[in-house]
Amino acid sequence: MRLGTIIIVVWLVIGGLAAAQRNYFSGSTANCAKVGTIAITVVAGPLNYAGVNPKIHDCPTPKPSR
Repeated sequence: MRLGTIIIVVWLVIGGLAAAQRNYFSGSTANCAKVGTIAITVVAGPLNYAGVNPKIHDCPTPKPSR
C-alpha cells in the first residue's frame, strides 16, 4: 500500500514538473482546453519525457441563448 502511494505521488510530481516546463501554469486566461491540457499532462506524467505530447484542442461549451 505504501509503495503504491509513493509511486502515485512521484508520478504526479513528475507530471507537474512536465506541465511547468511547458509553461502551462503561466498566463491568466483559463479555459476548458487549458485546464484539460494541464490535467492530462499531470496525469500522463513521465510519458511526456518519452515523447508523448497530450493536448486537448477544443471543448464544446453551450452557447448562450439570445
